[in-house]
Amino acid sequence: MKKWIVLPVLLAMGGCGLLWDDPYVTVTVTPLNWLEIHYYNTNYEPIRRTSVHIDGAGRVTVRTGASMLISDDFAKDSSHATWGDMREYNTVADKEHVRNLFQTLVNLGLFDREKNFRATETPPKGKFVAVRAAMDNKTFSEPTNIYETDPDLAEALLAVVEEFRVTRLGAKTMSKRK
Repeated sequence: MKKWIVLPVLLAMGGCGLLWDDPYVTVTVTPLNWLEIHYYNTNYEPIRRTSVHIDGAGRVTVRTGASMLISDDFAKDSSHATWGDMREYNTVADKEHVRNLFQTLVNLGLFDREKNFRATETPPKGKFVAVRAAMDNKTFSEPTNIYETDPDLAEALLAVVEEFRVTRLGAKTMSKRK
């Protein structure tokens, strides 16, 4: 009779994982790691959007413009006035530099769930930064404005956007789509 009680408890505990999961990991160089940052400047009409996607192998895709396609690949309002307002740049960054960027964001608390959902008193007007990431078996995906929950992390994310928004490479290594 006791076997029937113990067995379900052991099975249930087997899938629980660790009770406390350390959000501060050491990031490795792997193409399985990735980061996607969405920045919106709402001080303009139409809203200016920038999306930066970086993978652990160093591939970087930057999209800028006013189109909803920048932040939503499944946007369907093709009759909208800003539909075609999009530029896309592809480049490759040094893998170690990307690993250092990822590690800096992890050290700032990207995966620290306890830091999330703590509203700041005065988020900056007109700035919206959202992030999704997967690094070394840690994931983060929140559609909320990081400026409202963690302004320091938001500024670091915006610095990454700025680093890749203005590409310094020649036209031979870039592709443009409008």
